[in-house]
Amino acid sequence: MGHWPNLTREKKYCTAGCCRIVGLDEAGRGPLAGPVVAAAAWLPAGFRNFGIKDSKLLSEAERERLFALFGKSGIVFSVAIVNHRDIDRINIYEASQLAMRKAVKRLPFEPDMLLVDGMKLKGVSTAQERIVKGDRKVLSIAAASIAAKVTRDRIMRRIHEALPQYGFAKHKGYPTAEHVRLLKKHGVSYFHRRTFGPVRKIVEG
Repeated sequence: MGHWPNLTREKKYCTAGCCRIVGLDEAGRGPLAGPVVAAAAWLPAGFRNFGIKDSKLLSEAERERLFALFGKSGIVFSVAIVNHRDIDRINIYEASQLAMRKAVKRLPFEPDMLLVDGMKLKGVSTAQERIVKGDRKVLSIAAASIAAKVTRDRIMRRIHEALPQYGFAKHKGYPTAEHVRLLKKHGVSYFHRRTFGPVRKIVEG
């Protein structure tokens, strides 16, 4: 059956006079390589869900198909990328925060309310609500999760074309047993996060 997010929170805030309600999510906090990507998404009044849910519950093909429909359905979204070097410099939590702030700034309007998946967003004056597992509950966050995940996966597929020996197209940089094996075999690439455990061990060893 899966988890189907809804518009309950968006409708609640819109009734209270906040109608530019934006969902925020990120992709790529856990991988050993590549960037973290955040997305912000706003859904138009009367939006009818056409299959959007938490990106982790969708296949890669399903995410791509749904993402292709965003523009036609009136969804307004933006994405922002923080690369692996900045992740190593400021840490993954701060990099995720930075990516989210950038995504908000790239929207063509100023939001009235931010619905943020899993964390409180620092450094913004806009009203916000932190929602644990928001990508499974809130439709605008689920849409943002798809935009972030599709964008990041496309980046990792491009990196795979340059460095096919690491298998990035398959595991997208996540610390799977296969990725760790290939990392030990081929060494640390330019795109690996040197502050992350398995990578740091190889760098230091």
